[in-house]
Amino acid sequence: MFKNWGGNENVFILRSKQMSDTVLLLQYYAESCFINLAREGKLQKNMNRKEFVQLLGAGALSLAVAPNAFCAKRRKIDHSICQITWDNLCGNMAKVYKTDAFDYVSPIKKKPYVFIYGDSISIMYTSMVQQCLKGKANVYRLFKNGGSSRDFIPNMEKLHSTMFQPGLKNGWNFKWDIIHFNVGLHDLKYLKGRHLDKNGKQVSSLEEYKRNLNQICHYLKTQFPKAIIIFATTTSVPENSKGRFKGDSAKYNRAAKEVLVSYPDIIINDLYSFTLPHQKQWAQAPGNVHYNQAGFTAQGKEVARVISEYL
Repeated sequence: MFKNWGGNENVFILRSKQMSDTVLLLQYYAESCFINLAREGKLQKNMNRKEFVQLLGAGALSLAVAPNAFCAKRRKIDHSICQITWDNLCGNMAKVYKTDAFDYVSPIKKKPYVFIYGDSISIMYTSMVQQCLKGKANVYRLFKNGGSSRDFIPNMEKLHSTMFQPGLKNGWNFKWDIIHFNVGLHDLKYLKGRHLDKNGKQVSSLEEYKRNLNQICHYLKTQFPKAIIIFATTTSVPENSKGRFKGDSAKYNRAAKEVLVSYPDIIINDLYSFTLPHQKQWAQAPGNVHYNQAGFTAQGKEVARVISEYL
C-alpha cells in the first residue's frame, strides 16, 4: 500500500494476481508522484516526466516482483501425501492387471522424468521399462488404461490436477522430460453397447482418429514444450480378434504418421513393426491382441532402449 508524496490521501493497493495489473498500477503511481513533486519544485533539474516515471517505476517494480516470485515458489514434495493420492487415483488397477506398474514411484533427484501413456499393452510392459531404466530415470505411467484418443487430454488433465501442485498441496512439482505415448487400439475397435462386437459401431473412424491425434500433439507441444515426445505405433490385430479387424492397426498407423508429418520433432517408436514378426509366439492366445510374458518383456526392453537414446 502506498501514499503519494504530495499528501494526497489516495491509496493504491498492490495486487499480485497479474503482473500486467501491477505494472499499470506502478505507472499510475509514478505519474502521480511526478505531478506532486513538480508542483513543489523537488525534481532533479532538467528531469522530464518520462525519465522520472521510468526511474521510479523500475525501482517499485523490483519490489513487486519479489512477492509474485515468492507466491509462485514450488513447495517441497511430501511423498506420503502423494502416495496416498496416487493409490486412490489408481484404484484397483494393480489387481485388475496383476502388475506392479501402478506402484507409487518416489523420484530420484537430478534424474530425468519419463512418462508412459497407453492402454493395456503399455500397462504390461511398463514394469520392464522401469527395471531397464532403474537408476537412470524416474519412470511413471498413467494411472489407468488410457483408452482411445478422445480420452487422452481428459486423462492428462486429471493426472495433473490430482497429483501436481498447486492442485495437490505438496504434490509433484517436477516436469516431464520424456513422454512416450500411444493411442489407437481402442479407437479401431467396434462396440455394441459396452461389448466388443464387429457388428457394432467403431469408436473412432480414421478421420476422427487423425483429428484427435492432432489435438493430442498440439496439447503435448503446448503443455510440455521442453519435453521430448515419442509416439509408439499401435501393435497389430491378429486374425479372428474379437471386435477388431486384422489390418486396421496398419491403417491407423499410416493415419498417425500423416498427422505426425506436421510435428517433425515428435519421435516415432515403431512398436508395430517390432512386434509383428513375433505375433504368434507372443500372443496370449490366438486372436488375442494382448501379449504373454515373453512378448511384453521384449516390448518393455525395446521401449526402454528407445527412451534411453534421449536421456
